[in-house]
Amino acid sequence: MEIFHYGQDLLTCSKALKLARKETKGIFSSQTREKVLASAKAVAEIAQGEHAVYGINTGFGPLCTSKISAEDTQTLQENLLKSHAVGLGEPVPVEISKLMMVLKLQALSQGFSGIRVETLERIAWMLENDIIPVVPIQGSVGASGDLAPLSHLFLPLIGLGKVYFEGEITPTQKVLNHLSKAPLSLGPKEGLALINGTQFMAAYGVKVVDRLNNLLVHADITGAMMLEGLMGSIKPFSPELHQLRPFAGNKHVAQTILNLLQNSEIVNSHLNCARVQDPYSLRCMPQVHGASRNAWLHLKDAIEIEINSVTDNPIVFDATHTISGGNFHGQPIALPLDYACLAASELGNISDRRIYLSLCGDTPGVPKLLLKETGLNSGLMIPQYTTAALASENKGLCFPSSADSIPTSLGQEDHVSMGSIGARKALQVIGNVEKILGIELFYAAQAVDYHAPMKSGKIMTAIYNRVREKIEPVVKDRVMYEDMETAIELIQSGELIALAKKVAKDENLAFETEWRELFKF
Repeated sequence: MEIFHYGQDLLTCSKALKLARKETKGIFSSQTREKVLASAKAVAEIAQGEHAVYGINTGFGPLCTSKISAEDTQTLQENLLKSHAVGLGEPVPVEISKLMMVLKLQALSQGFSGIRVETLERIAWMLENDIIPVVPIQGSVGASGDLAPLSHLFLPLIGLGKVYFEGEITPTQKVLNHLSKAPLSLGPKEGLALINGTQFMAAYGVKVVDRLNNLLVHADITGAMMLEGLMGSIKPFSPELHQLRPFAGNKHVAQTILNLLQNSEIVNSHLNCARVQDPYSLRCMPQVHGASRNAWLHLKDAIEIEINSVTDNPIVFDATHTISGGNFHGQPIALPLDYACLAASELGNISDRRIYLSLCGDTPGVPKLLLKETGLNSGLMIPQYTTAALASENKGLCFPSSADSIPTSLGQEDHVSMGSIGARKALQVIGNVEKILGIELFYAAQAVDYHAPMKSGKIMTAIYNRVREKIEPVVKDRVMYEDMETAIELIQSGELIALAKKVAKDENLAFETEWRELFKF
């Protein structure tokens, strides 16, 4: 199994997911242990001294001028976790909780937070043994760190809160008793180090990067199949055109679609037709999908800086050098998350337009409503209502969360990022677009049916055949929601991408483009 050294190796979104899924093992090197020990020692010295340092021997937020005695340090830190665990709503997905733990281990292991080695080891032990804290989804404003969700994440360290264990939600103390483990007693600053930081919104950011990447590739696949089904032109994907406006995402999308359609009998059958140009939803895929891909790259870069950063407060350089700053503020990733939310929504908007276009009956051989016998049958008229509803819902969700700010902490925290809300919305929009693309896949295969016996190239033929293995053509009205769900599962699973890569490799064809490394996940 691959090994990752917390606090030492560079964490990527992909590696974070592998650590959360236990496909990679995270460990603490001797070098990391030494840095962490030195930082904890510095904090212990500060706690015993007279010089006031925020959160170590003072109160929090507006109570930062209240001096705390050395003997009350442990109570101070444990009270912090208790008082800040005020989240509400349904629990976040278990994988988000796991990612939060992974990201916190990476941040704290860098040796600027005053955390103790034994505290890090307990978090790693919980992760390794699938003792995963239950974290409510609401309550963070994304500024002084994700205080509420991180408090819930680390209540189990002191025997409080609830955890997922052996398939059930169980009080932490019951699990610790079962495993003969005692709760930890927190040292100086440990509570503050645990709950200050952006690991809630960053964990969601990692998932947004992952699922939006999957969405982008599938948008090109469903768009390419629909282009074939509607007998659209491949000229707008020509490399020389995109060299004149050389955005990396645009060039990548154009080449990907050309690769998918190489040697297509359907495309080649109308290369010299009289049709001058296609509607934008077909013709402008490189520009629209490409812009969303550029937004994904911006988010990925921002998230990967964030998950390798120290985002608690104060930062401890040594016993004489601490800085109470604002590294916990979520704005650096809140803006890219809002941008990514819009980028995902646009993939759904243009897909819905292609779906609508396929119903019009303007393509030779492709009947109106994608069914030959209509009147008694409604054909595929109604699933487009669903895509329209999803696209409209996404538009409402695209208002940027980061445009809002509500002061908290008696005005001490007078500007907040709301990045936690933006991150959650982005994932919600992505889920809706996965559904829209699934329905487009369902429609595009139906359109391609009418061009038989002509076939696409080998990559797209394999994809079409896989769809038809799971979803039969519609020849008369039937209940279609199960077909739609099957198509959505094909999008979410990544199965079609794996199939495209396999066929390309087996047949010595191009699928990946020369920009592969730039857009590598």
